[in-house]
Amino acid sequence: MQVEDARYLKRKVKGGSIDVHPTEKALVVNYELEATILGELGDEMLGERKECQKIIRVRSLNSTTNIGSLSREVVEKCKLIHPSKLREVEQLLYYLQNRKESQMSHGSGKKGELTGKLKDPPPYEGTELDETANITEIEDYIELLYEDIAEKVKGTALILQIARNPDNLEELLQNETVLGALARVLREDWKRSVELATNIIYIFFCFSSFTQFHSVVSHFKVGALVMTIIEHELNRHDVWMEELTKKKKASASDLQLKRDYDRSYRKYQSLLKKQEQLLRVSFYLLLNLAEETKVEMKMKNKGILGMLIRTLERENMELLILVVSFLKKLSIYVENKEEMREKHIIEKLGGIIPCDHEDLLNITLRLLLNLSFDSEMRSQMIKLGLLPKFVALLDNDNHSLIVLCLLYHISMDDKAKSMFTYTDCIPKVMKLVLSNPGDRIDPELVALCINLACNKRNSQIICEGSGLRLLMRRALSLRDPLLLKMIRNISQHDGPTKAFFIEFISDIAEVIKQSDDEDLVLEALGILANLTIPDLDYELILREYKFIPWIKERLQPGAAEDDLVLEVVMLVGTVATDDACAAMLAKSGIIQCLIELLNAKQEDDEIVCQIVYVFYQMVFHEATREVIIRKTQAPDYLIDLMHDKNVEIRKVCDNTLDIICEFDQECAKKIKLEKFRWHNSQWLEMVESHQLDDEGLMYGDESYSPYIQESDILDRPDLFYGYDEGEMYDGAVTPDYLDDYAVPMQNGEYLGQPGMSMYGRYSQQELDLEELASGAYIIDGQVVDQYGNPLDEYGRPMQVSYDYAYDAHENVRDYKSNYYR
Repeated sequence: MQVEDARYLKRKVKGGSIDVHPTEKALVVNYELEATILGELGDEMLGERKECQKIIRVRSLNSTTNIGSLSREVVEKCKLIHPSKLREVEQLLYYLQNRKESQMSHGSGKKGELTGKLKDPPPYEGTELDETANITEIEDYIELLYEDIAEKVKGTALILQIARNPDNLEELLQNETVLGALARVLREDWKRSVELATNIIYIFFCFSSFTQFHSVVSHFKVGALVMTIIEHELNRHDVWMEELTKKKKASASDLQLKRDYDRSYRKYQSLLKKQEQLLRVSFYLLLNLAEETKVEMKMKNKGILGMLIRTLERENMELLILVVSFLKKLSIYVENKEEMREKHIIEKLGGIIPCDHEDLLNITLRLLLNLSFDSEMRSQMIKLGLLPKFVALLDNDNHSLIVLCLLYHISMDDKAKSMFTYTDCIPKVMKLVLSNPGDRIDPELVALCINLACNKRNSQIICEGSGLRLLMRRALSLRDPLLLKMIRNISQHDGPTKAFFIEFISDIAEVIKQSDDEDLVLEALGILANLTIPDLDYELILREYKFIPWIKERLQPGAAEDDLVLEVVMLVGTVATDDACAAMLAKSGIIQCLIELLNAKQEDDEIVCQIVYVFYQMVFHEATREVIIRKTQAPDYLIDLMHDKNVEIRKVCDNTLDIICEFDQECAKKIKLEKFRWHNSQWLEMVESHQLDDEGLMYGDESYSPYIQESDILDRPDLFYGYDEGEMYDGAVTPDYLDDYAVPMQNGEYLGQPGMSMYGRYSQQELDLEELASGAYIIDGQVVDQYGNPLDEYGRPMQVSYDYAYDAHENVRDYKSNYYR
């Protein structure tokens, strides 16, 4: 409405109640504003009423303040309070004077109270205004932005009052001048006044709280400017700290310097309070803008992570909550996580835990949970002593779930599992497991227990007292497969813990035979398969619970899932250690079932390895050894598997075949011939792949050749004492030539097989031509390949003297026998 029409507008203010501010040292005055538009004749045309509040801050109020004089001053200066309410104002001020600090804003989020959300930053505390801003006077406030610093601070404070009401943001946005003027003043004068910078950034923060206004903030490039301001303030703080440190050292022996230090410290505290207000609203603005991934990436490139990590050294709780929340948001990206690791963020966060501020503690634990997905970060947490701190927080219901997840991540590392024995973690998690009221234990808790049970010492602590009995009772009553998995991990450790399971064998066997839950049966089978106890009567177990038919049924190809089949095979391997059980298995035809299963599951290394282990156990017993060797095809399968790609399978096969060789000469010859054929074929493939053309070297690159090259001989005409048409005198090589081509030595002895001469000539063993693989020959008692290269008893190449290599290169088959000895 224009100025000349002002006589048609009637305003009426009606006083209301007075109350104390819930968090600040302030009085809240409620009043009603009624605006009426009058016609030319004075009649009411349009009217509107609005409930309003005015906050009167009394920061000077303390324990020594005269309440009477202060209340009179408040009533005189605030026209909204009628003088008749002087007594009420006195009572409210007296209440504020005696209100404990724990009830103030710093008490929010203390122990026992978890809000779980960020608070809006308060208005700048240094700005005391008696007037209430009105959006209709926005042009007057803009004019103040062109005056000196004090007027600019006042103008921005009034605009901030308007912007804090979300209903006014649309109207402010329509005024093209106000935001442009604010951005200009911030860009030009932010170094001149912290109050001014804080007010303007707060105004833009109000806009950043709503996603639809982010483009407006980006348009004025406020985000980049705010990052510059933050970096400048952090550098200023470093300078302050450096100066204080110097003054503190100098004041140790001088009273006057000590007083100067005290004054400087008080000034530092005042500046720090203002700076932290600025940092809080600045980081909050950036956090709002970081909702867009592209904007967050730009912040990361400008070094936002370094600024946030530097701010972790502060002690302002609300500022720390904001900074840790920002870091938590950034930590979900690998690039940010790696930079955090390089900047030693775990060390900074370790100083926060534990703390009395529940919100700060909770958000810090959540950040650490994100970082704990990295193995190096987990190692740092242990090195910095955070594990006992985490365990201590298990008793806090506000954080127990996050702490369980953190401990689970740490327990994934084998080296870290043993560290839990030095904490109270195991008794605490056992208490949580056994006192859980539900039918199923929380997955985070039981997952931690499963990992802890993989350590032998942890398992012993779990079994102390009645631990195992209580666990087993709960697992069987609830039919919980995860609890049984934990118990299964306990059962795998050798030592006294295995003996505790004897009393539960009948319960476990009943679960295996009667339960329809395959997961439960799987874990029960695993427990029984782990019980390698010498005094346990496996035969009685098999007979009493009629396991033989059950096992045969499950071993049929396709009769059960692979995981269950694997556990059944492992159980067979365990009971096969007993003589009587092995005989029962052989008579029942389970060996043939295993061979058929081996043929069907030959691609599954785990099942193959366990089946071979069963054969290994059975060849120990005389009753089953003959069945394995004479009545089944097990030796043939073992021979085929002794060259398998899997190292463990090869190892078990070799051990089993070695035992078979000791008791059956026919099998021993067969196995030995197969080994020779394998090594010989490997050597032939290697030789053929390294052959060159006629003009090149026979064995490829000279630097890698295990033999003497023809060029070496031709280039050394003076190496021989005598030479006549390819024949040599005795003592053919000079000492330095011998050093070049002799077989390598170790501990003063030539490398080679026991019982062999230096170049592999057979000393006692005799081989017939029929036993040799195709392409191998015996010349003068020496086994050679098709190229004339001497082989050892396993068909591997050996190093030779110069004349042999020369003849081999020319493909001469009339071999001389003058090897160097």
